[in-house]
Amino acid sequence: MKTLVFAEKPSVGRDIARILGANQKGKGFQEGNGYIVTWGFGHLVSLGSPEAQNPDWKKWSLATLPMLPQKWVLSVIPSASEQFSIVAKLMLRDDVAELINAADAGREGELIFRLVYQHSGCAKPFKRLWISSMTDEAIKDGFADLRPGEKYDDLARAAAGRSHADWLVGMNFTRAYTKKFNEMLTLGRVQTPTLAML
Repeated sequence: MKTLVFAEKPSVGRDIARILGANQKGKGFQEGNGYIVTWGFGHLVSLGSPEAQNPDWKKWSLATLPMLPQKWVLSVIPSASEQFSIVAKLMLRDDVAELINAADAGREGELIFRLVYQHSGCAKPFKRLWISSMTDEAIKDGFADLRPGEKYDDLARAAAGRSHADWLVGMNFTRAYTKKFNEMLTLGRVQTPTLAML
């Protein structure tokens, strides 16, 4: 049985593959020595558009605001659909027993992996590679000290909460102001106060 390693970007994935001895190149992954190493391009999956959450929200209307999804629908980012398909198939491969989340150590890296894992329908156990440097020594030390994936569940929940807040503020306020003033006005949880400070 094999272990699938997911890195956040191709350059990191290739470095990890070299150190693990996964030298056989495939399309969107490398394999060998009991490992399959694949990667994202940053995010592969995001929260779906308003119409993906609820078909009634396709039309921009003040009457449909606020849009408050009861269950969040995920969507593959169109420019990343080929790589998502590769990663999802690898996660679900019969010879893959466990996964390692090797996305960047932090809230966003945790979210990137969890969204792909969730959207692929994978339920296999996973561990967390948590390193702050990409030197060969740091990667080797990190693989010698893999942590249980569930140790980072709170970090994943914080990441999901931030993502939901961005969607709720951005989608609802952009539509509200655009309809009210009859011109395209984009607002965002971070964008609007940052631009106001500048």
